[in-house]
Amino acid sequence: MDLQLTIDERHGLTAQLYRQLRAAIVEGRLAAGQRLPSTRDLASQLAVSRKTTLEVYEQLEAEGFVVGRGARGSFVGQDLASSAGRSPVSIDIVPASLWRSVPDALAMPRPGAGLRADFRGGVVDRRIIDFAAWRRAVAHAMRKQAHMPGNYRDPGGEQELRLAISRYVGMQRAVACQWNDVLVTAGAQQALDLIARVMVEPGDTVAVEDPGYPPARAAMRALGAHVVPVPVDAQGMIVDAIPAQARVIYVTPSHQFPLGMPMSLERRVALVEAAARRGAVVIEDDYDGEFRFDGRPVESLKSLDHAGVVIYVGSFSKTMFPDLRMGYAIPPPSLMPVLLKARQLGDWHGCTLTQLALGHFMLEGDFGRHLRRAQRIYARRRETLLGWIQGPLAAWMEAAPSSAGIHITALLRGIGEADTVARAATHGIGLHGITPFYEGSPGPAGLLFGYAAVDVDDINASMSALVSELGS
Repeated sequence: MDLQLTIDERHGLTAQLYRQLRAAIVEGRLAAGQRLPSTRDLASQLAVSRKTTLEVYEQLEAEGFVVGRGARGSFVGQDLASSAGRSPVSIDIVPASLWRSVPDALAMPRPGAGLRADFRGGVVDRRIIDFAAWRRAVAHAMRKQAHMPGNYRDPGGEQELRLAISRYVGMQRAVACQWNDVLVTAGAQQALDLIARVMVEPGDTVAVEDPGYPPARAAMRALGAHVVPVPVDAQGMIVDAIPAQARVIYVTPSHQFPLGMPMSLERRVALVEAAARRGAVVIEDDYDGEFRFDGRPVESLKSLDHAGVVIYVGSFSKTMFPDLRMGYAIPPPSLMPVLLKARQLGDWHGCTLTQLALGHFMLEGDFGRHLRRAQRIYARRRETLLGWIQGPLAAWMEAAPSSAGIHITALLRGIGEADTVARAATHGIGLHGITPFYEGSPGPAGLLFGYAAVDVDDINASMSALVSELGS
């Protein structure tokens, strides 16, 4: 028997011998029914202890690869004859047809390598977070968790965090709720997935903004929904264009994605009333409405909802950082029980440690202090970027009206979207077009400038280079 063992400090002899014997059997180099050397002979042949070969044979026998026949010795299992020695065959396993229609990248920009400045949307500046305060919050959570019973937790989330969220949305977004009205999720995307699971049956109509957020469309389509794009104008989603049979309506009213304008109060009222008449549910995705730069905050849809048709969805991906994976939903009371069931069936509950830490971070006032600091920093970056778009770049683009959020969309004049992106890339500038966000007919060419993670100096340098490139 040709077995080679190499002494490796990282791997024991027993594990090496087991893997090589098992591979020889599975690959057919040791035929079914073939007699193996005795444990004593194999140990002598390989210059290892007999204890090692005994342990290996016992493991292989327990798994059915080897059969012990007393004094006659050990043999390769006969049941392996049907598979041993066959050439591997690659079989294409076909997923459910619904999943074959879900796009790979969800049309969201990927990070670029070697760029001087990347203006991807949805990216925040982790450097502005007070990590000393965050470490204190995590330490608090670890101390608290150490004294908790070792059981499964509430699918709705930790009470400390749910209380903090209820206070926060009540003060900042006029969403009146108690702590047990809040469902903590692994980011806003899980909230959308849970809502789709409990609200959508194959063939149901779901209305989405066009242009809009691709992962929301994909979540609905993956559950078999008939996704209908509804156009937007300067006041937001055109309510009269929503299909009468729509069961779910998805909107981003505070800062329309990707164009940026807020939905007018008239449209908000009309949307809530239309949903109530039809028995539809409205998903209000308030993905970055915390950051406002002009005028007073607009009312949330949830604050106008007297019929119980709005599910308010929020996220800490823009206020903290995306890999925290923390979001929440505030549904009507009638939907909370079934959403809790869906969460429990999916992953039971989220990470207790991070929930406790974030709850403490918010209740101690550190989250509020962080938001105020982020607001000041992002306001300066936004002002710098707008100065370029409305000044030296005004010959080629115009900023869409927007008073909130951490991105600005600029509509192009006389230049192509793909060509502009390519020319900027030659200067190490990552720009991203808005065409992928359209579901129906393509709209006007434009660029989405996510500025939160780009320093003022880098904004100035990259926009100066872009002006030179477009003017050449």
